[in-house]
Amino acid sequence: MFFNKAEYLDKVRGAWLGKTAGGTLGAPFECTLHGRGMHQVEFYLQKDLKTNPVPNDDLDLQLVWLCAAERHGIYQLTPQLLGEYWINHIIGPWNEYAVCRQNIANGFTPPLSGILNNPKWGSSNGAWIRSEIWALLFPGHPEETVKFAWMDSCADHFGEGIYAEVFTCAVESAAFVESEVPRLIEIGLSFIPRECQTAALIRVAVQAWEKGHSLAEAREQVVSANTLGWFQAPGNLAFMVLGLLFGQGDLGKTLCNAVNCGDDTDCTAATAGAIFGIIHGAAALPAEWIEPLGETIVTCSENPFGLGRGVPHTITELTERTWRLAQEARINNRHLA
Repeated sequence: MFFNKAEYLDKVRGAWLGKTAGGTLGAPFECTLHGRGMHQVEFYLQKDLKTNPVPNDDLDLQLVWLCAAERHGIYQLTPQLLGEYWINHIIGPWNEYAVCRQNIANGFTPPLSGILNNPKWGSSNGAWIRSEIWALLFPGHPEETVKFAWMDSCADHFGEGIYAEVFTCAVESAAFVESEVPRLIEIGLSFIPRECQTAALIRVAVQAWEKGHSLAEAREQVVSANTLGWFQAPGNLAFMVLGLLFGQGDLGKTLCNAVNCGDDTDCTAATAGAIFGIIHGAAALPAEWIEPLGETIVTCSENPFGLGRGVPHTITELTERTWRLAQEARINNRHLA
């Protein structure tokens, strides 16, 4: 699917800005609300942003993948090569990230690194939150981007954790050419097993919205149907979907809805913001949500030493480098044109 440069850059910039806005809004509330009740968030809690967003690992790992693709070529990437970049450049000590590092250090490269010794975190949120880089390289081609979603997610996840990134990648790629959220959800679901927990909880969210239930009622239905529990991908993806459906084309409502559902709030709001940004483009994002964040990219979980050109330092640089890599992908795969 060919896009002119201005249109493409606007949507890519929108994705990165929406991602940053959601991550910044949700960061103070991450994993602070389980069970009944909802947050009542209306705007950024941080009062001293000074055009600097909070660090967010949702973005960090994608910057490492960008550098890997720039150096080796997008179609030269393999799970094992991403594993090498992981052990050398990803320093986040949390949960599935730590399991992945330990497995690779012990000689178990992806996809084994995502399966072994990983019963608690294999279905968690670390993979689907870093899906944008693949989707943005293949606009309008979800069938192509999901290949890279699997390659990425198998490093530190299996099963539901992989299905989750396949879903978000497909939705984000399709959002370049489809603006209706219910249709995007259908497209994403078409790439994952119908019987998986991720698909089941997303359908619960959609059906509650279709029946005219309130956001609180829809959230409660998701919680009741969730058999994997908190801090796992299926439930959080359903909360992300609720953010989009009940957002009604309003960025602030979309982000706040996702955060107010609780659990892994920086992840749900960041991905909802990225999808919103792709659909609407950067030029349509409201200034009140974007201007406080500025241009700077602040990282917290990557080691840039020896990382080629290094990670981008601004949203503008990240957008331009994404464009160049997408051009390379299109040149090397003619059916993408």
